[in-house]
Formats: sequence, structure tokens, C-alpha cells
Amino acid sequence: MIPLIRNILALVALVVLTACAAKPTSKFKTYNGPPVTQIVVEKGDRQMFLLSGRKVLKAYDIGLGFQPIGHKQFEGDGRTPEGIYYINRQNPNSQYHLSLGISYPDPEDKARAMMLGQQPGGDIMIHGRGAYGAAQKARDWTAGCIAVSDKEIEDIFSMVRPGTPVVIYP
Repeated sequence: MIPLIRNILALVALVVLTACAAKPTSKFKTYNGPPVTQIVVEKGDRQMFLLSGRKVLKAYDIGLGFQPIGHKQFEGDGRTPEGIYYINRQNPNSQYHLSLGISYPDPEDKARAMMLGQQPGGDIMIHGRGAYGAAQKARDWTAGCIAVSDKEIEDIFSMVRPGTPVVIYP
């Protein structure tokens, strides 16, 4: 009788330990460091920097729109905008794992697109790769967004708050 109880207890312990080990890690991280006061994107170098004041907290290699040279002119042109914007939303349910919205288009962007007889577009984000991850090998593959790895967007998502300025240089 005692060996049977021992075997049952061992089996229960094994099931509990297996369940704990199989628990997936959350994509939502916490951040307790200095506040991110600005995001700087250098399109030509394919780099993005998270700054607190003048101090670089993090640097990332990035992917851009499929036509990376030049300022975004209109919807569908494949360009990433250039200029001063801000983070206007956080999307925890993004098809690209997680995403942070950039406030493009501003009134100037809208006027420029209208002069061309086009719509300015929108939904420009900083995002991960999501379901496209392993399959996405191109450096510049988005429709105008700024792409990082899923692990990197988890860090960025935890560090950056809505209202943070985003400066995008050519």
C-alpha cells in the first residue's frame, strides 16, 4: 500500500513540475529604468535609438518600408515617413506581435498627399514580425512601418509610453 501511495505522489509531483515548466513566457514585460523621452530613427543607417535625455538607453537594427528612400508621400508608396511625430497608441493585439502607433500623417503630410491627388495613408507603427517572423528575410519589407524582432518590440513596448516624440531622419 505504501509503495502505491509513493508512486502516486511521485506521479502528481511530476505532473505539477511539467505543467510549471511548460508555462509560456508573457510578451508583456516590466520596465523600471529611466523614462524614454525620445525615439530617434536613422533610416539611412537602419538604426533606432531609445533615449532618456541625451543618454542612449537602447539601440536597435531596424527594417523599413519596401521603398526606404525618401519621405512617405501617399498610401501604398512603401516609404517610411521622415519628420517629427509621437507615439499615439499601443497595440497589444497586433498581427506583428506588439506595436506602437506613430502619429503619421500630420496636417502637412495630408496636404502633400492631397496635392498629389492621393490619400496620405496611416497606421504607421513600430512593430515586431509576428507570424511573418522566420519567413521574413528581406531587410526592408513593411508598407512604411519600422520593424524590429519580436523580442525587441517586447522591450520597446514596455519602455515607451504614448506621447513619446519620434524623430525620423533620412
